Amino acid sequence: MTGPRRPPRQAHTYDLRLRLRDELARIDEQLRALVAAMDRLQGLLDAVVAISREVELPGVLNRIVTTAMELVGARYGALGILDESGESLSEFIAVGLSEQEYAHLVAEAGLPEGRGLLGHLISHPEPLRVDDIPAHPSSAGFPPGHPGLHTLLGVAITVRGEIYGDLYLSERRDGRAFDVHDENIVVALAGAAGIALENVHLFEQVRNTSEKFQRLLLPALPDLRPFTAAAIYRPAAEPSRLGGDWYDAILLPDDAVAVVIGDVVGHDLEAAAAMASTRNMLRALLFDRCTPPSAILAQLDRTVQGITDTPVTTTTLARIEPDGPGWRLHWSAAGHVPPLVIAPGRKAEYLFAEPGLPLGVDTGQARPDHIHPLPPGSTVVLFTDGLVEHPHRPIDECLDELAGLATAHAGLPLEDFVHALADHGPSDGHDDMAILAVRTPAP
Repeated sequence: MTGPRRPPRQAHTYDLRLRLRDELARIDEQLRALVAAMDRLQGLLDAVVAISREVELPGVLNRIVTTAMELVGARYGALGILDESGESLSEFIAVGLSEQEYAHLVAEAGLPEGRGLLGHLISHPEPLRVDDIPAHPSSAGFPPGHPGLHTLLGVAITVRGEIYGDLYLSERRDGRAFDVHDENIVVALAGAAGIALENVHLFEQVRNTSEKFQRLLLPALPDLRPFTAAAIYRPAAEPSRLGGDWYDAILLPDDAVAVVIGDVVGHDLEAAAAMASTRNMLRALLFDRCTPPSAILAQLDRTVQGITDTPVTTTTLARIEPDGPGWRLHWSAAGHVPPLVIAPGRKAEYLFAEPGLPLGVDTGQARPDHIHPLPPGSTVVLFTDGLVEHPHRPIDECLDELAGLATAHAGLPLEDFVHALADHGPSDGHDDMAILAVRTPAP
């Protein structure tokens, strides 16, 4: 005997439900795959944006490796940079090892030389996926202390049509081998990385050209004997930013020396050009007139506003003049930070006084003069605000720190002294800076 048979209509309904359930499962799987693909695409877009924001080469190289690791879930990543021959590695950036592990590995085996699978990818720059590294015909094994790796995904990075280096990824965190989707997304990332590296190269060219242009505008200090002098200019940390900072020093016919520091508002070619024209006009006024600094600044202000479009400018102009057995500082400021003076055996002190208005604001306002005695062997330091500005610190705190630094290094030769201030000053480097130091003759 047989059991009761399912009526035809009921059987047909049951089959429809099975097919519908299978179809829904297939659709769900496709939707999950679509969502995963969209997540990967969004991750790739985010990675491209992150890489393109970097403008320093070390930052770009490290970002390329870390973002590639994030996109495919790799435990280890590296970027080998080819040397000029294109046949071996000149640099190797590794991510995933601790600092101690990496230092020990380099000490024991040195940097990779581009043999084995690394060399294979150099010789054959097509994307490479390997499920078992030791079993690959090109494998050369690992040096002592190297993690035991099994899977590899390698992709070449090109810049200006030439192979720049190779990106290596190893060991997916989920334990699976790299698949074609991993390969495709890393190949796309490598294309964006090549563009980012080209941009960094262009940024570097612009920055070097800008800095060279800026330095050509600044004078080489003349022989100021019996005084000694030293100056330094540092561009802003951000690439391609021209600045308006300048300094100058001139021996005058009346045995005095004129020193000036200034800062034209702006960070572009216009600011640099305005700086050059203002400095040249001031030089002519200084050498032609033995008048107080306030009168020269007033005339400069009228001239600048009358015949140029120079932006607002801050400056300090000073004369170091004979005064009995010693010297005196005779200065006038136009909205600039105060001079810093270090007398022998004493702490550095700021000469706080009426700062006056910046140039380009109001030519009708009177400009005050100030005088301060300078014992023999005193050091006068003029600087721009880029040396003491920090976005997260009060200006008074930064000024105090600079005074302490100047006191601590006052015994150095002036060249070393200005470098110490520039190297260790309180600024974060977001703005360009200029420093001019003049020392009166010793007794």
